[in-house]
Amino acid sequence: MRYYIADCHFFHEALNREMDHRGFASVEEMNEYMIKRWNEKVRNRDEVVILGDLSMENAEQTNALLDRLQGKLFLIVGNHDNRYLRSKTFHKERFGWIYPYAELHDDGRKVVLSHYPIACYNGQYLKNKKGEPRTYMLYGHVHDSHDERLIEQYQQMVEKTRIPDRDGGTQSLSSHMINCFCMYSDYQPLSLDEWIALTKQRLIRCQNVEDSL
Repeated sequence: MRYYIADCHFFHEALNREMDHRGFASVEEMNEYMIKRWNEKVRNRDEVVILGDLSMENAEQTNALLDRLQGKLFLIVGNHDNRYLRSKTFHKERFGWIYPYAELHDDGRKVVLSHYPIACYNGQYLKNKKGEPRTYMLYGHVHDSHDERLIEQYQQMVEKTRIPDRDGGTQSLSSHMINCFCMYSDYQPLSLDEWIALTKQRLIRCQNVEDSL
């Protein structure tokens, strides 16, 4: 099984208190909870693609963290990862690969992987014979911020846009961007299908809250 997750920010005390307001009593408590949730889900034979910003600490502490995380790990580099990646003492062999961007196939679908959200991604409008999307764009970086709200609004706008088709009619556009922010999944890596379902439920809840205001 392959799983995905973004923006764990292990060791990031300020983020726990301020930006994300994660609510842990300490960064140590946050780290231990995230490790526990990870290992409850992931077995050593599973693959986990980390969509950036795994750790905010040095090579030695990040090495020790990776020794405790189960699974075969792969890294899409985020804006905070170079603090350990650039060190000669970091164990890069813990990752199957380390890329700034990647495109993979997951159960017959393409996944475009980037730490940063890409609005117009490769294969965005491709669909199978059933009309289902053939490509998903998985990202991180924006957490649960105003930027994520703007991305959600953009996707709604794209879905409402229609363009001429080959038969003289019109067809709708599509956008299937998924923010794999760790807090959305209660700090567990999820499969592509799980992220699709969770994102759909989350956006429905958000829309219901907006409609009630």
